Amino acid sequence: MGTAERRREASEDGAAAREVTRRQAAEAERAGHMAGPADAGRAREAAGARQAYKPLWVEEPAKRRRLPDPVRTAAVRAVLVIAVTLIQATVAVLCTLAGSWLAFPMVISSVVSTIAATWAVLDVWVTRQVWNQRHGVVSTPASTARALRRERRQARRAERAAERERARIRRRGGAGQLSHS
Repeated sequence: MGTAERRREASEDGAAAREVTRRQAAEAERAGHMAGPADAGRAREAAGARQAYKPLWVEEPAKRRRLPDPVRTAAVRAVLVIAVTLIQATVAVLCTLAGSWLAFPMVISSVVSTIAATWAVLDVWVTRQVWNQRHGVVSTPASTARALRRERRQARRAERAAERERARIRRRGGAGQLSHS
């Protein structure tokens, strides 16, 4: 079953649920009018059920584009390395406070982990830059963006040169003139 079928099925289920709710609200309202003031609570429930069916959440398009896969992989790796580094640093502090023999090895491993975490963050940044350059993001001066700008510039120059040529011919008043004499 594809996405379209699931959405169609979900919208049919929602329509059916709204119909059942409206039907129940109408029946409860009729029962409330016939029963008298003793069933005022049921009448209030019917009025609440009469309101339009409202889904639990509404899907909205993302405000930002999803990160490319290599960049996202590097970011996840960096987060994991940073988490391990923070845990090691915490254990090193606790071992130091407790006077344990494990304090010195944990401090050394925390320093090494800090270097690895820095490397991982730089890896995210470099991977992102490489992705942008290879896939031609127009907002940065990548090679594809430069080529597009160069083409537009050449087209503008050619248009200006043609306009100057037309103006020169008009100045001479020589439309149809074959020679300079």
